[in-house]
Amino acid sequence: HRPYGNFVDNLRLYVRGGSGGMGLPRLGGQGGKGGDVWVVAQKEMTLKRVKDKYPQKRFIAGVGTNSSVRALRGQKGEDQEVLAPPGITVTNDDGMVLGKLNTEGDRVLVARGGQGGSYHSEFLPSKGQTRQIRLDLKLIADLGLVGFPNAGKSSLLTALSHAKPQIASYAFTTLRPEIGKVMYEDHKQISVADLPGLIEGAHMNRGMGHQFLKHVERTRQLLFVVDVCGFQLASKTPFRSAFEAVQLLIKELELYKEDLPCKPAVLVVNKMDLPDAEDKLAELQEQLLNPHEFSHLLPDDMLPKNNMVFRHVVPISAATGFGIAHLKTCIRQSLDKDASMATDSLHRDRLQAHNPGKGVVVLPSPYDHNMVEEEG
Repeated sequence: HRPYGNFVDNLRLYVRGGSGGMGLPRLGGQGGKGGDVWVVAQKEMTLKRVKDKYPQKRFIAGVGTNSSVRALRGQKGEDQEVLAPPGITVTNDDGMVLGKLNTEGDRVLVARGGQGGSYHSEFLPSKGQTRQIRLDLKLIADLGLVGFPNAGKSSLLTALSHAKPQIASYAFTTLRPEIGKVMYEDHKQISVADLPGLIEGAHMNRGMGHQFLKHVERTRQLLFVVDVCGFQLASKTPFRSAFEAVQLLIKELELYKEDLPCKPAVLVVNKMDLPDAEDKLAELQEQLLNPHEFSHLLPDDMLPKNNMVFRHVVPISAATGFGIAHLKTCIRQSLDKDASMATDSLHRDRLQAHNPGKGVVVLPSPYDHNMVEEEG
């Protein structure tokens, strides 16, 4: 396993299906099938709990019972369940995906039990399937914070929610994922994941590259966070303006997985309490509206293939609280929009199933994708 402090995001387990039971040649009896091993999603479970509860990391299902004079058909062996959190991808040692656990109650069969002895096998049972499997956690959150180190992601998470991530004035503050919950007056909760800082070259696994990017994959939407005044990771690295930071973030996501920048996204422009922030925000907004005119600011190999249109561009100051209430409203609108679109799509599919060949009219969304917003 790979820990971030006490956080475990990858676990390797030994699983074995139960052997089948013996058949009864004299009366043609059939032995019971061996039990199966399943990985089952349970909301409150974590991989660390699995590791602590089962230090041997071995899961073996029950053996099928033998056929007998009293019971010609033997009983099936007891199944073994491995409880795991939602958001797990189950693979074998070769990397082949056996299944995914997206919501509570999802089940993946990872080791079949052996067949009981019968006439066709000369009444001899077979052994259960044996495997080494990996449980790989890709966090599921409504929003994933995407930004270069020191952009203020941890401060923003604190301002939005009750999470208490480590915050300091040096670049790599977040070393393990933090999940916060944004609460609304109608008791709606939205989960936000602050993930280990992204750096240039993350797609090549520099820094915490792949550990960061795999978690981003499993968030519904992205919340880009940039410093309005730009940033410089170290004295030997080039200074990046807010616009350049946005372009590089999109490029890193694109190089890791081409469809990642297709996720709905909101851009948060942080540190508006700094001097000249208003002028720099105006410059950034102009650049975002006409990105091709400013493509010369970065080398060709650092430019994303496609421009990303943010649903909202929201200036804030996580330090003073400026813009936080407005940002919460924009986040809610963006997520509600996707939920509405999903519901419309479901209704459309059902209507088409009941009325094949008839068209369905879908009303346009009330939200404008090209909206650029400011506080007040």
